[in-house]
Amino acid sequence: MKKVLKTFLILTLLALNSSYGGEKTPLTVFHAGSLSIPFKKLEEEFEKEHPNIDVRRESSGSLKAIRKVVDLHKPCDVVASADYSLIPKFMFPNYADHVKIFATNELVICYTPKSKYSDKINKSNWYEILKRKDVKWGFSNPNLDPCGYRTLIMIALASDYYKKPIYEELLKPNTNVKVEREPNGYKIVVPKNFRKVGDKLFIRPKAVALLGLLESGSVDYVVEYKSVALQHRLKYVELPREINLSDFSLREYYSKVKLVLGNGRVITGKPIAYGITTLKNAPHPKEAKMWEDFVTSERGAEIIRSCYQKALYPPRRISKEEK
Repeated sequence: MKKVLKTFLILTLLALNSSYGGEKTPLTVFHAGSLSIPFKKLEEEFEKEHPNIDVRRESSGSLKAIRKVVDLHKPCDVVASADYSLIPKFMFPNYADHVKIFATNELVICYTPKSKYSDKINKSNWYEILKRKDVKWGFSNPNLDPCGYRTLIMIALASDYYKKPIYEELLKPNTNVKVEREPNGYKIVVPKNFRKVGDKLFIRPKAVALLGLLESGSVDYVVEYKSVALQHRLKYVELPREINLSDFSLREYYSKVKLVLGNGRVITGKPIAYGITTLKNAPHPKEAKMWEDFVTSERGAEIIRSCYQKALYPPRRISKEEK
């Protein structure tokens, strides 16, 4: 009996040691909602190569992701933002000392066959369709998500491009946002308590959260990234490059729009570019750097492209805030 008990104890200790030795290192990644699908595939490939690391992704609007670190002080290893400039703006120098630009995108108007006037909408009349009384549309909260404030910038640029009062017709009746004409462009002021007005417009914390409403028919159109539209097999209207924020050669043109967020920070219109950084106080700095390096590697770029998103390889590294 003693011999059996001794054997049992030895086996139990061996099992415990094996279990302890096999513990995975948890790696926390806060990232933009539009990165959910490519990051899921990146996670699968990364964990095959590094089975001792458990990537734990948390999706949200990029501004919200950053605020989890800066304001709420939640433990996190890596942050990936849909707007790279938010990282130097909000996280330098206390929380991060670099950012890598690794992907781009463009804005589109998503819809389904159930959307009202889906057989009529195009890149020349989309704003006329959105303003119709029986059409419901949506975008994300600009105080939480870059896709939201990029939507406002796009609408201001569209007013200039089409030479029509589009922001007055789409934003003024439906939100408490203020848009002011300036000598060289537009100034958009987003109140801290940003809200919609009436029942025509739908707002969610992140753009991808609107897709369920779109697919159910609760809304007719949403402003989204092209990669997300393709990933979810949605119909979409491509917008002119002068307003879709995709063309780096139009950086100066996009910059004619300035946007003031609810916290007072100023965002300047610019081409869409995604950024990633390992935090200075990352709980697992070695593993965090491995993940950042994998995402921005040639293999990482291939995976991102397979998810219909434009990847930049090699990435551009910025170690101080661009003026």
